[in-house]
Amino acid sequence: MRQIVHVNRMRRAVTWLAVLSLSVLGLSASASAAPTVFLKAKAVPIRGYPHTGNILGAGAAIQAEYTISGTEYGGFPPPVTGITFYLPKGVKLHPQGFATCAPSVIETRGPRACPKKSSAGPRGSADGIVSFGTERVNEKVAVLPFFAPGGGLEFYVNGVTPVSIEILSKGQIINSSPPFGPKLTAQVPLIESVPGALDASALSIDVEVGAAYRKGKKTVYYGRVPKRCPKGGFPVKTVVSFLGGATAEASYKAPCPRRRSRHR
Repeated sequence: MRQIVHVNRMRRAVTWLAVLSLSVLGLSASASAAPTVFLKAKAVPIRGYPHTGNILGAGAAIQAEYTISGTEYGGFPPPVTGITFYLPKGVKLHPQGFATCAPSVIETRGPRACPKKSSAGPRGSADGIVSFGTERVNEKVAVLPFFAPGGGLEFYVNGVTPVSIEILSKGQIINSSPPFGPKLTAQVPLIESVPGALDASALSIDVEVGAAYRKGKKTVYYGRVPKRCPKGGFPVKTVVSFLGGATAEASYKAPCPRRRSRHR
């Protein structure tokens, strides 16, 4: 597998020149415009493990769906450069015992070389726009989450056509302030379609993170739903950073479980 290509200073200069040219031609949005992000998130069952999902105190995966809109970058949103995702207060994460996959392994040998138990969730997806000169084309990519050394997460993004894409987004998890609990902060590398063209823009992202393993008669879950749900639902939030310095924030209230659905 070929090495994942990293962005260099010359590529960034070419990208900014392209953006400036579009602005002069009147193809970009006004300077006051900013991208918009919509978020939907919920606790879902961990595949292969019964009695998980949106149940108070139970093991669960988190599914996050992003919709991104804007016209600031050649008629589309600017490329995403970072995502911070805030989980509700009371969420418990337990990365201990899960296998990890080093970034160098994914970057040089591909995700198939990772230990099977390092998978942090099922295959997700993202839709976006890639460029060939002035032509803008849709592309759908796969997003594969893995546990990273040190307790973080990493997301391998793979696209086949019309552009071959292989990038690795690396994220760290730390605690935030109420009403939120753990938060994931991930860096997103720029994706160059062809030399000199605009970088790829994301339009939607659908990712699910959650895993478990059995240790004797005990099941260990990476994440658990809080034991209590505040009125109105679990608060979640995201902050998305874009090329050029713009940021967009979105919040959502994930539905509370039914009262009878309490994990024992």
